[in-house]
Parts: sequence; C-alpha cells; structure tokens
Amino acid sequence: MAATPQAIKLALMPGDGIGIEVMAAAERVLEALTQQHKLAMEWETLPWPSTSWHREHGEMMPEDALSQLRDYHALLLGALGDPGPSSDAKRYKLPDGISLAPLLTFRKGLDLWACERPARLLPGAPQYLADERAKDIDMLVIRENSEGEYVNQGGRLRPGSEDEVATQLEVFTRRAAHRLIHHAFERATERLKERENNGTQKDFLCDEAGKQKAQVCLITKRNAQPYWGEMYTDVFEQIAKDFPDIGVHHELVDAACMKFVQSPWQFDVVVASNLHGDILTDLAAVLAGGLGVAPSCNINPADKHQPALFEPTHGSAPDIAGQGIANPTAMLLTTAMMLEWLNLTEPAEQLRQAVAKDLQTQKNSDQKSRSTEEVTQAIIRNLNSMS
Repeated sequence: MAATPQAIKLALMPGDGIGIEVMAAAERVLEALTQQHKLAMEWETLPWPSTSWHREHGEMMPEDALSQLRDYHALLLGALGDPGPSSDAKRYKLPDGISLAPLLTFRKGLDLWACERPARLLPGAPQYLADERAKDIDMLVIRENSEGEYVNQGGRLRPGSEDEVATQLEVFTRRAAHRLIHHAFERATERLKERENNGTQKDFLCDEAGKQKAQVCLITKRNAQPYWGEMYTDVFEQIAKDFPDIGVHHELVDAACMKFVQSPWQFDVVVASNLHGDILTDLAAVLAGGLGVAPSCNINPADKHQPALFEPTHGSAPDIAGQGIANPTAMLLTTAMMLEWLNLTEPAEQLRQAVAKDLQTQKNSDQKSRSTEEVTQAIIRNLNSMS
C-alpha cells in the first residue's frame, strides 16, 4: 500500500488592518482549491504577529515564535502596521519600528535571504504609463533580504539634544552577494526557458553584447558607495561567466528609478541590495498595476525545508481597514506564489488564471467599486468553472 503523503502545513497570519480581510479571502480560495484538487493541505490561523497581540501581551508575537513557525511548510502573512481605522485618533497604534519588526525577525531568523517580487502588467490591471509598450512589463526584482542596509547596527548618541549623533551601519558580505546574484541568474535562465516554451521571446538591451533574449540587471550605487558596490560588481562579473546565454546590465539606483518609469519593459531580472530593492519593488509594483495586485515572497532558494514567508506588497491600509473594500488580488496572487513554491503547480496556475480572468472581466469598470467579498466570490466562481 502506498504511503499517505504528509499533509502540507500552512500558518496563516492575518496581522493588522486589511490583512485580516484579505487573509479571509485567501483562506476561502485555499478551501476551494483544496476541495477541487483533493490537496493534502491544512492550515492554522495564528493571532500573531499583530498589534492586537501586542496590546494584550506587550509584544508583537511570542518569544518562541520562530521555533513554532519552523513546524510549518510555508507562512502566509496579511499585513503589519497601523491597524486602523485612521479616523480613530485614539486607536492602539505602534511605531513602525515595533509593528514591522517581525518582518525582519522572520527574514533573518528563518534565513530567508531572497525576496522575489514579480512585476507583470496583467490585462485589465490599471496601466499608469501611457506608452503602449508598458503592456509588456514583466520583470522580476530580487532583493537581498538578510544584511546590507537593514542589519540594524548602530545607535543614537545624546538623543534629543542639539549634539545628537545617529549612526546606521551597513554590512555586506561576499557570501551573501554570491548566493543572491547566482540565484538571479538561475531565475533568468528559468524565465528564458519559459518564454521559449510559450513562444513569447523578447529582446533586452545588455552591456557590450547588445540585445539578448534574457537579462540580469545589477543595481548598485557604486559611484558613491564604492566598497560594497564594487564587491557586488566583481561577484556579478564572475558569476555571469557561467551563464553565457544571459545578458548583463548595470544601473545606478537613481538612474534605475528613472528608467523603470521611462522603459520598464527593457528589464528582465533585477537584483538589488536590501534598501534599493525595497524602494525599486514598490515602484515596479505601481508600474505593473499598483500595490493592490503586487505579490511578494521571502525564500531560501538553497533550503526549501525552511518555511518561506509570503506576503502581498501592500501594507495594512488603515484608511480603509474594516470597511470590507480591500482588494484581495495581491494576496491571492501571493497565495499562488506560495502554492508554486510548494510544488502545487496546477492549483497555482489555476489561481493565477482565475485572478487574470477577473481582472480582464472588470477591465472597463471601476475596480474600487467592488467589495472584498465581491472580488473573492468572482474569483472562486472562476475557479469552479475550471474544475
């Protein structure tokens, strides 16, 4: 008799604000997919990390949170931050340094050293650039997640006085640079094969080599921050030799911001430091339809036994929290990324198609006029029609 496959265990962490609403939508979609595909998958909803947990316990999550999370195969997070509603001036609101701290704790404590944020303009999603070529936006921004500008080393001397001094130390290691950049080239290779298989090949401008069918663009500020910038460049050039089919390009971060707006269709895979990637991914998300349709994941590509963390790019949106109008699209696309990571390829693709169909159906209508419930029901109907 064949062994019963071990159930995939998920931790659902709604968090704050609209995270609670979009997580409810994700759970209903997971229920539909589990039933349709008879998936051996189960999940538990955790009340932490969250502002409400802090209000009750004086901390965002239990001391042994990381130990508990290692028992799951993947983690799905709604949002962290201001819980809202913003109209309530007396609401229990924490400084960002406290409410968002679990994100850094998860990324570093679980060694989730790569953050991937795809930016693809789906038909029907808002197109903010007038240029028709903007319809071809399909880039993947890979951000370093474990060190760099966010190591949180430094301090404040004589705080509050006129003589105050604040220091914020950046730490970059060759080991972290190598694994990140190597992963970027591997992902570019995968994307090239996908385009070859589905007949959607493109040309990308690359340094020295002219146009190539795939590209990795390195983002630094090596003219003003030469130490880590030149180290990244050295590692980049070394790894590129092992991937002759992948074109290479380099941009300074300020020029990259400009070119993201001028010609985002010219980027394929972008690899950047923690801070630069944080900024560039929000810009890329808006160019690809806005934060409301932008998924994200934090992964350890070298160790899939570590539970990866999946979260939509948007925040807790305190201005609309509790009103039932949060768009769950980004959360559902993030859920699809999670399913793909768990090797549930068919349900993942089905969910992406269901979301894409909903966006296309609503192309000429006002997306903001629909409630969270209406969007969720529409996508579940699309899923049911595919079964």
